[in-house]
Amino acid sequence: MSDSERVSLVCRECGAEYPATRLYICKKCFAPLDVKYDIGRTSLSKNTFFNRKKTLWRYYELLPVLDKSKIVDMGAGYSPLIESERLAKSLGLRKLFIKNDTVNPTCSFKDRPSAVAVSKALEFGLTKIGCASTGNLAAALAAHAAKAGLTCYAFIPKDLEPNKILQMSIYDPEVVIVEGTYDETNRFAMQVAENYGLAIANVDLRPYYVEGSKTLAFEVSEQLEWGVPDHVIVPAASGALYCATFRGFKELERVGLVKDVDVRISLAQPSGCSPIVTAFKNGKESITPINAPKTVAKSLAVGSPGDGVYALRKLRECKGFAEEAADKEIIEAIRLLAKTEGIFAEPAGGVTVAVLKKLIDEGKIGPDETVVCFVTGGGLKTPELMVDGIKEARHVRPTLQSLKLIMGGI
Repeated sequence: MSDSERVSLVCRECGAEYPATRLYICKKCFAPLDVKYDIGRTSLSKNTFFNRKKTLWRYYELLPVLDKSKIVDMGAGYSPLIESERLAKSLGLRKLFIKNDTVNPTCSFKDRPSAVAVSKALEFGLTKIGCASTGNLAAALAAHAAKAGLTCYAFIPKDLEPNKILQMSIYDPEVVIVEGTYDETNRFAMQVAENYGLAIANVDLRPYYVEGSKTLAFEVSEQLEWGVPDHVIVPAASGALYCATFRGFKELERVGLVKDVDVRISLAQPSGCSPIVTAFKNGKESITPINAPKTVAKSLAVGSPGDGVYALRKLRECKGFAEEAADKEIIEAIRLLAKTEGIFAEPAGGVTVAVLKKLIDEGKIGPDETVVCFVTGGGLKTPELMVDGIKEARHVRPTLQSLKLIMGGI
């Protein structure tokens, strides 16, 4: 089998198949397209990965880049799966792991899909790439584009956090601030793609782009010695990460790396923008958009989630739960994670920890379950949120006598 035969595109709704070209919607029914692999002819075993580099590209056979010379590898992926004993004890769990994607090159999980999108852009012979972003994707895409020598355009909503704008700007993209919400920014980016031919990573390169995110599931399984946890908590904006996580576990089963995947994957959103959670709790099959999201978790402020309907389907298929967290709960969870495990998360990570706590308190997660919680971005992207409540620094003279007041006489 040649590499060109390894990957194709398939419609989520009608099942129509297409070659792996720059196509993202079905020509027959206009539904989204996904990447399909000829898994029956893909030979993988646990030994396959023994001496491979510890990045997301160790799973090359299950990623859509065909020409290895086009791979852009900045070290994204294979982030730590940290057994979190102190946090587990505080929540009443026996076994809890944090999948810590704050350590990726630009400090978020968006380095995963960006690496794949930029690599695929090179494979297509493109010289420019762009994205609509709430911040993390813009930084990740700009960094990978810089590494690849591509010009990058970042379309962002007007209310983005200053640190995120600073971070993306250092990689020298063209930053375009759109006077509107993320959803309005995303629609504008789609118009740019259609009228100017600019490749937008999360629009016309989306079938390939989203494949990078499923490597979180691959890594969790491998880091659990090719096992599967009982429960995974995933933050949701568009719902793409949730769907990719589900798909990742199922692909491992299909290639025979794990057996009998029976993992419950629950979805977490902030209260000020939780359209998927609302639809799930109301038993709906469709999503009612949120026109004016209001939450400290701006990276999850997607009022009209493109993969929301598909996330609902996967939620019900794996018998997961969907829950939301209020701003106060998010900030408390960020502090709890930091003081128990030394991990400083941005608000999206606070959402997953806060929802984990809720599900435990409601009896939806049992104390003996093995749970993995995704922390998808680093807290230094949004430090301004944490100013209130920080313990005040002490001032002392440089004498031991002065220090005794703090040290309790030690």
